[in-house]
Amino acid sequence: MLRIAWSTLRTRSLSFAGTFVALALGAALMAALGQVLASSISSPGQAPQRYAAAPVVVAPDERLSVKNRLGESSAPLAEPQGIAPELADRLPGAVVDRVFPAQLAGGPPAVGRPWSAARTAPQRLSSGRAPAADDEIVVTGGAQVGQRVQVVTATGAQTYRVVGLASAVPQHSVFFTDPRAAELSPRIDALALWRPTGEVRAALGTATASETAGRTPAVSSKVKVLTGQDRALLDPSREADEQARNNANTIAGIAAAFAAFIAIFVVSSTFAFAVGQRQRAFALLRTIGATAGQVRRMVYGEALMVAIIASALGALIGPLATRPILGRLGALGMAPTWLVPSTSSAPSYVAFGTGVLVAVLGVVVAARRAGRVRPAEALREAALEPKAMTIGRSLAGGGLLATAVISMAVNAATDPVGATNNKTFMPIVMLLIAGVGLLAPVFVRPVTKLLAAPLGRLRGAGGLVVSAGAIASTRRTAATAAPVLVTVALAATLLGATAMTDATKSAMQTTPVRADYLVLPTGTAGLDRQLVERLRSIPAADVTTTTSTNLYTLEGAGTQLIERPAEAVNPATLTTALSVPVTAGTLTQLRDDTIAVSTTWELDLGQRVKLWRADGSQATFKVVALLAAESAADSYVTQAHAFSALPSAAYVKLRPGASVTEVQKALERAAEGHNARAVTRDAWAAGATDRSASASRLGLLAVLGIMLSYTVIALVNTLLMAASDRAPERGALRLLGATTPQILRYVMAEALLVVAVGVVLAAVATALGLLGLSAALVRLGGFADIDVPWQPVTGVIALCFALGVLAAVLPASRIKGVAIPRT
Repeated sequence: MLRIAWSTLRTRSLSFAGTFVALALGAALMAALGQVLASSISSPGQAPQRYAAAPVVVAPDERLSVKNRLGESSAPLAEPQGIAPELADRLPGAVVDRVFPAQLAGGPPAVGRPWSAARTAPQRLSSGRAPAADDEIVVTGGAQVGQRVQVVTATGAQTYRVVGLASAVPQHSVFFTDPRAAELSPRIDALALWRPTGEVRAALGTATASETAGRTPAVSSKVKVLTGQDRALLDPSREADEQARNNANTIAGIAAAFAAFIAIFVVSSTFAFAVGQRQRAFALLRTIGATAGQVRRMVYGEALMVAIIASALGALIGPLATRPILGRLGALGMAPTWLVPSTSSAPSYVAFGTGVLVAVLGVVVAARRAGRVRPAEALREAALEPKAMTIGRSLAGGGLLATAVISMAVNAATDPVGATNNKTFMPIVMLLIAGVGLLAPVFVRPVTKLLAAPLGRLRGAGGLVVSAGAIASTRRTAATAAPVLVTVALAATLLGATAMTDATKSAMQTTPVRADYLVLPTGTAGLDRQLVERLRSIPAADVTTTTSTNLYTLEGAGTQLIERPAEAVNPATLTTALSVPVTAGTLTQLRDDTIAVSTTWELDLGQRVKLWRADGSQATFKVVALLAAESAADSYVTQAHAFSALPSAAYVKLRPGASVTEVQKALERAAEGHNARAVTRDAWAAGATDRSASASRLGLLAVLGIMLSYTVIALVNTLLMAASDRAPERGALRLLGATTPQILRYVMAEALLVVAVGVVLAAVATALGLLGLSAALVRLGGFADIDVPWQPVTGVIALCFALGVLAAVLPASRIKGVAIPRT
């Protein structure tokens, strides 16, 4: 049977060309994406930047470690503790580094540091001199030597004279004299040394044992000695690099999952269509003694031969795309730009194996159907199109559809937050599309009749011939519409889900705001204390600030330390600026020893809970309010727990009778020179959705690219396979007097009709998916309009129509056996 399978492949190579390309592309994508994953995991971290010139760095161990019943659990602290000054005294010659918020008014994002720490990068002077007085600074950008500029720190804005310019590696900095830096930030963040590591460790061991006893809990006795690559742990880009690594892993994983899903879809539909075309051949094999098992093995053999060659080719060429993919992800900010492409061969082997497995899984149903052909049914099976819907296909399609719908309902009812997560939502979307695709033949006839109804009003028999051809060949129409269904449904559902989720998150942030104005930082440091005092001194306005902090709690049966976000607020003015949804309790009881938490904490009203604050200190809180699911904050505490963190926003509510113009001018004057801006609530709310949407849709670009690639393959392949079957039909039309232009118009109209059927089926799958997501979002925010970004979706639909017409017209006019004679 393998010899027959090989002979079949040679004689029907056109039928398997699309399958070959789909498997080769799938294997290439798997290999390339696998290399991206390997690169993000195996690439060495970026070389140390901030302390590149210092061979040894002593830094505080900024981690909170808590004992639990299984041992110990730890998490990074949100509030830096610094190094005890007595430890620095034990290391003479060490460069004391302090890193704190400091930025030129209107200048680039920057940090403040003592001038002595400039040598650790090193950041050398390009012009001017080092600062010598408390009112002198060296900058890395945003000003020129001799200028007097305002520098905004945590305490406020103050004027300094620029006396020097330095290089901006690793980040923009404002260098002060060492005494002035110590005044602005007493905390010691690191000690840079040019001494043997053993000496440093010995000195620290003595100091830790004797000198640090009895000091205040705000200073950590835990320090770590960093050398070599470990010095990069203190780099300013460390957190962003880790986030970019995670983004690259997520995008590669999602793209690989969709590639496998669509490849299986393409292979299964292709082989199912091919088996339907070859009923006579299978029946003849059965009449000469071939068993059902041999016929099935022949179909499996065809699939394996195609898969082995295609997957091997894809696995070989796929790694060549690794560097361009990494470059593109880096340009989009979705991967570190310094990742080194992996040279591992494991992704290629995995891609080859996955390609073969995809082919086998995709041909299972087709092989079983081929084995069921009986010799006695040869003529009937060859003369009529096989039954489009079998019991197995109906059960499979209905089961997948029911599973997806039930999963959406359960998630919306029990875990609305998790229901909006891509890792939960995307598998459900795949189930929906697969279910609708399997049930497509059931809907093809009524949908085709509905779409073809306007064609019946046209003059001549063209409209009747187009609709009759599509309705008579339900299986062929469903097979051609399938790739359109997958592409349009995935594009519309994913883009629509992203838009809806972004809109709901933005609404959860903006709707509760009662304030008339917001004052927001334009940098990354927050609102300085001087600015906050100036805002509070404005007459006829009530000002409320919120400061982001973190709390730590033992969860998972008391075994896992979890970091939870919290907002530090003034309870007396909170409800003036914000409408906080509360399901139980009251915010009026919020004090230094109480807390308001969301339902995700799984705590009861009045319950006392032991928590750890941002600086690692332990405290016990009483729950006095439970926040509703649509709350913008996860928890609220008083400002006593904010520590050194600066306010992230100031909400300004006008008092009755206040002059809007005067208050607005006063806000603008107060914010001037403090790296902050005052905006109306409406202007801020209008920009909230745009800011979140621009970032969240970048990851979908790779997925949409993969879908469009497979759409080209599947559409062209199916129409090419159908071309030979349509030759007698078109020949009959030619004998009846149809001209070449008429036949081409017929082919074009039928292709447009079939693609339209696929678009309608995609709309069904999209509606189901977005309705399920909407149910979850309603529970979160109380509102969730179904929103589909029509511009990109319309572009995808237009591309499907264009591909459908080209893939139908070109074979009809050029392929041997289907050529249309000239008139």
